Amino acid sequence: MTHDASENRDPLSEGVFSLLDTDLYKLTMQCAVLKYFPDVEVTYAFTNRTPDMKLTRSAFRWMEAQIQKLGNISLSSEELKYLRKTCPYLNEPYLRFLSNFRLRPSEQVRLSYNLIKDTGSDEDVGDVHFDVKGLWVDTILYEIPLLALTSEAYFKFCNRDWDYKEQEEKAYHKGTTLIEHSCLFSEFGTRRRRDYHTQDLVLQGLKLAAEEGKKKDLKGKLMGTSNVHFAMRHGIMPVGTVAHEWFMGVAAITNDYETATEIALRYWVGTFGEGVLGIALTDTFGTRAFLNAFNQSVPRYTSAASGGAATLASTAAVSTTGTLSETKPPLHAPIALKGEREDDKLRSYAQVFTGVRQDSGDPAGFVKMMRDFYDSVGIMEKKTIVFSDSLNIELCLEYMQVAEENGFQPTFGVGTFLTNDFVNASTGKKSVPLNIVIKISSASGRPAVKISDNIGKNTGDKATVESVKRRLGYIEKEWEGGDEKTRWGTEEEGVKSTSLGK
Repeated sequence: MTHDASENRDPLSEGVFSLLDTDLYKLTMQCAVLKYFPDVEVTYAFTNRTPDMKLTRSAFRWMEAQIQKLGNISLSSEELKYLRKTCPYLNEPYLRFLSNFRLRPSEQVRLSYNLIKDTGSDEDVGDVHFDVKGLWVDTILYEIPLLALTSEAYFKFCNRDWDYKEQEEKAYHKGTTLIEHSCLFSEFGTRRRRDYHTQDLVLQGLKLAAEEGKKKDLKGKLMGTSNVHFAMRHGIMPVGTVAHEWFMGVAAITNDYETATEIALRYWVGTFGEGVLGIALTDTFGTRAFLNAFNQSVPRYTSAASGGAATLASTAAVSTTGTLSETKPPLHAPIALKGEREDDKLRSYAQVFTGVRQDSGDPAGFVKMMRDFYDSVGIMEKKTIVFSDSLNIELCLEYMQVAEENGFQPTFGVGTFLTNDFVNASTGKKSVPLNIVIKISSASGRPAVKISDNIGKNTGDKATVESVKRRLGYIEKEWEGGDEKTRWGTEEEGVKSTSLGK
């Protein structure tokens, strides 16, 4: 690569200006929520795992304005056409719903700001907090834009000692290294990106690396991006399946943690069918508890939760029920009719799903656990493991070797390492990203929690977390690589990680 256009290109529009500027799995989950839980109330909570990185008053004011602008966004006719063509698993009732969808931040989002010391200056710093509340189907799309805006605000007003220099070239070299080592990977970096322009540059660099790799007939490949807007913009595939949120919400709604994972899997297959969006996320309540559900048989039929009218949409002041009248509750989702399978036998979720995603804990231990599981239930076909937990080049190559040695097809979702990998312009040291998350915190009035395979990623009401651990017989785990406060390095050690792939 001989030219880096990022050095002389003006940044694009600030903030978020497309409904599709989000991860694909937010749309797939919204589709499932509309089908099964359209009348469920939820809340979301924000956590800054890097609490020493605070926002200035000017950053907070910018965020306030940008969040209100989210209410002006709607799906364009071009975007709707794109979804119909590219994402056929999104059913027509959902697409009609999305066509009329609007976020209502003035009603659904409460933004607060706690100053550390108030001197009246715009440079005063404090802690920002979000409270999101409303119907699950109405509020599920807030997470990604709120996180992206928080990161953008911080690096627009609080840490300005950086520039776009070599961002495209850096992404090109990273992509080239992965492709030359036969890695299959996707870009997963929206939520913690430095800003929209950075992600755009990164994808340009990755696309160039992919095009050159294809010409050389290399086995490595850029599979796509989790961001639907950028997938459309750059002509690559949107990728993703499901997030912890789906399992957390179902468990809180049912208050039955012993069977909630199987119910969540059942409704997922009931929405999309067998073999579609078939990468299962394992660690919401610990992978061992997940595997108990994963080995159960997929029923022939899955029914909607009682009382759920999937025709209802409260996304506008006027009801859109009429536009969805072809879908009538209660919904029944046929999975497989008698005689449709060659052997007419029920199959387990483990057989139906293409593979699993590893997002917390020790990756090598996870690979061994999954190998032992598949062997124990007699599944011989090659399954996929998607690694997505705080990856860089070195970790991708390390996990690839472990997975292949155990008979899996590894793929990688690389996020912050691509879209927020900068150095401080004045010192050359690492410009550390924010480590921020927004998680569903309650559903149907009950706390929603996540246990994960690493204690550092426990999320939600502490009493409920401990109760769920006891109910599931969860064995506490810690992993030396799981310190969330320094997940993306420090200024002192960060220069090395920035140079990976070059």
